[in-house]
Amino acid sequence: MTLPRLKRSTLGDDVYDSLRSAVLEHVMKPGDRLNIDALARDLEVSPTPVREALARMESEGLVRKRPLAGYTVSPLLTRDEFNDMFDMRLLLECAAARWAATRATPEQRSALTAAAARTVEGGDDRTWHAAFTALDAHLHDLVAEASGSPLLRESITRLHAHLHLHRRYFPYAQTAVTNDEHQQIAAAVENADPDAADEAMRLHLTHAWERHLVAFQD
Repeated sequence: MTLPRLKRSTLGDDVYDSLRSAVLEHVMKPGDRLNIDALARDLEVSPTPVREALARMESEGLVRKRPLAGYTVSPLLTRDEFNDMFDMRLLLECAAARWAATRATPEQRSALTAAAARTVEGGDDRTWHAAFTALDAHLHDLVAEASGSPLLRESITRLHAHLHLHRRYFPYAQTAVTNDEHQQIAAAVENADPDAADEAMRLHLTHAWERHLVAFQD
């Protein structure tokens, strides 16, 4: 296993980003046991920032900690669990989009529009996948933040952690369609149209659910 080299200046964040990326890209696969000392050696750091990073990832649902067994990468959801997660996303994120359309500040509307206009180009597959995942998560977080409900935002963030574990199976050839859907959500929020924002998010999530079903094909 080869983990990405650390580049940024804040060691704790670097360790977290490196381990999180390894989980999302399945360098460390669902169900793998994680040895803190071994990870520290691979990253050439002390065990302390590794423990801190794993604790952050546990709070996001990306890893699990069991007494006497240590950390393991969280398993992929079953198809029933995956469907249930998207049912919850429809409830929470459509509400977030509706509230964002009426509550967002001018700065938040501008940030959402700018994020929806961004695309990911170039780089190897691993880097590109990670960048697209980060961009997608950022846009959904901007909508949740603009809803004005910290509790709703926190709930949406936790749901997304499970979705991220399936990212390796996402059909990235359809990213242009995803970008178009993001722009429709942003436009509805920018126009302060709650009905349009709700509907745009509903269509996006329904199509996203269909695109992610490839994860359950044999």
